[in-house]
Amino acid sequence: MRLLINARPISPVLNDVPDISMFSIWWLAIRPKTLSISLTPVLLGSALAWHEQQQLSLSIFIVTLISALTIQIGTNLYNDAVDYEKGADTHQRLGPRRAAQQGWLTAQEIKTGALLSFIFAFISGTYLAWTGGWPIIILGLLSILCGYAYTAGPKPIAYSPFGELFVLIFFGFAAVSGSYYLQTLNINLITLLVSSTIGSMAAAILLVNNYRDLEGDEKAHKLTLVHYTGRPAARILYSLMLLYPYLCILFLIKDFSWLILLPMLSLPMAIKLIIDFSAMDISSALNQILTRTAQLQLVYTVLFVLAMLFNMNS
Repeated sequence: MRLLINARPISPVLNDVPDISMFSIWWLAIRPKTLSISLTPVLLGSALAWHEQQQLSLSIFIVTLISALTIQIGTNLYNDAVDYEKGADTHQRLGPRRAAQQGWLTAQEIKTGALLSFIFAFISGTYLAWTGGWPIIILGLLSILCGYAYTAGPKPIAYSPFGELFVLIFFGFAAVSGSYYLQTLNINLITLLVSSTIGSMAAAILLVNNYRDLEGDEKAHKLTLVHYTGRPAARILYSLMLLYPYLCILFLIKDFSWLILLPMLSLPMAIKLIIDFSAMDISSALNQILTRTAQLQLVYTVLFVLAMLFNMNS
């Protein structure tokens, strides 16, 4: 029997959606459109390992993916609850609806969901720790801790100018290199370079989010990188974040083959995004830029994986 939200106070915004199910509420709360930033680094790191050793542990790949997704889900949920409590998420925000903001769930319910996600990540991570040893133990614990500290604690990362750096490190270097290490038990410079490309695109996704929410964030004392750079400089930074991965590809030809140029097929998508973002007014239309940036990262990753596959068979 479907659970309805009619039993709890509902935001006026939801008067036209009287029968939204509890499953739908939690599905929207975890922000499914952003979850690809957890999928792509695991996919790319594992593909790099597969390309190097022509074999892959499917169990390690699946558990790594589960751990990465549950850490991000926990981070997203905790961000939802804390932003609402601190006044950063109001009914005036331009971004997608949030569970606490809309009154779908209480902040405490969402925090409980976040805690369960982190616990599940810890449990699944024990298998990875047994496989990868102390480097993975340290990386896993740091990932969970920083996922919590992103919006919690006395100096939350999301309320500072270091949010994009956090994403670059954990959704780029840590996730790609960690996935590669779990399959090979070593690391190299090529993996680190590839990690930076995916991390750069992930950071661009957060930059768009903070660019859109600048005024509301400032009212809640959420002083992100865009607050310090201003919107004109943020647009330039976004352009660099999207173009950097394509520049890196040129340095990888000697280590792979001309096939590694396959991700260049997504460059027109990146250029179109840069043009659209630079010309767009501050409105809810920026949500489409955020979604399309996440899609670009996924397309870039899939093309990168295909390039390695074709290179192995050539």
